[in-house]
Amino acid sequence: MPELPEVEALREFLDENLVGKEIARALPVAVSVLKTYDPPLSALEGTTVTAVGRHGKFLDITADGLHLLIHLARAGWLQWRDVLPSGPPRPGKGPLALRVALTGGDGFDLTEAGTTKRLAVHLVHDPADVPGVARLGPDPLAAGFDRDAFAALLTGERRQLKGALRDQSLIAGIGNAYSDEILHAARMSPFKPVQNLTDEETTTLYEAMRTTLSEAVERSHGLAAGRLKAEKKSGLRVHGRTGEPCPVCGDTIREVSYRDSSLQYCPTCQTSGKPLADRRLSRLLK
Repeated sequence: MPELPEVEALREFLDENLVGKEIARALPVAVSVLKTYDPPLSALEGTTVTAVGRHGKFLDITADGLHLLIHLARAGWLQWRDVLPSGPPRPGKGPLALRVALTGGDGFDLTEAGTTKRLAVHLVHDPADVPGVARLGPDPLAAGFDRDAFAALLTGERRQLKGALRDQSLIAGIGNAYSDEILHAARMSPFKPVQNLTDEETTTLYEAMRTTLSEAVERSHGLAAGRLKAEKKSGLRVHGRTGEPCPVCGDTIREVSYRDSSLQYCPTCQTSGKPLADRRLSRLLK
């Protein structure tokens, strides 16, 4: 799933390749992709892209006052094409969900792998009209989001760290992968209750979050859209690396599986050497 660093890299890429260009047409291919109908996608025809922004995991393409909001969800991606096919895309069982064609012949496709379709596109006059944007918490890399602001967000929280970090209404942009990476960098259990954090641990978690995300953004800076997935995977230290040695201590990275996802962690670095064999049977580690 693309998270803040990858979406920010896509924003930078589109800012360089899309701003100032005229949209010829926006063509939905998958019925499920378009979540709004007024204004219609045809309203984009003939508009000029003036900016590309980001709200958490949402891309925001602004064209003459209209906002094309894109959420790539778990299996969506953006593929830039210097030369788009000349014919209109045909609906089918393939991954193509929507195509945005520019008057110069270039443009991009939105694709989504798998059978579960969650990729979402909204065309609105104001990004706040999209419920997923309106409910977002602060951006963890925003200049004004300091340690005290982070601590204030956690006040009164009674969830586990993993769940709190992934809650988009609490902090925008962090998903399954980078929450694992942040907690590994902070040397904290994913199941540690937020209310049990000391002031020192809150500072450690904040610094791990900012450093982990900033470094991931920096690694992705300047990469073409097609190379971002590989860069994300190569930069991850624990997420998706079950059975591999921890790069910090050498212990074996372990996994806790859920119905539709999993988390990875290092027992030595994060849980005092105690492995969590199964989410349903394991006690919470503090």
